[in-house]
Amino acid sequence: MELEAAKAMAMAIAVGVGVLGPGIGIGMIVSGALNAIGRNPEASGQVITNMFIGIAFTEALAIFALVVGFIIKFT
Repeated sequence: MELEAAKAMAMAIAVGVGVLGPGIGIGMIVSGALNAIGRNPEASGQVITNMFIGIAFTEALAIFALVVGFIIKFT
């Protein structure tokens, strides 16, 4: 296997595994927020704000995985 092909495979694996956890985490965050809003609709503004903050922090982990994948690919 050539070096470029190995780098491409390593990038794909790193990004694929690195995005798996945040994807599951975002699904759990949104599910919990929807359950909370269903139980107490009056608190929806605060719940949605906290949900978006949690999504932003969780998505940062996926971006880190993408950056690591690019580092693997282009170094």
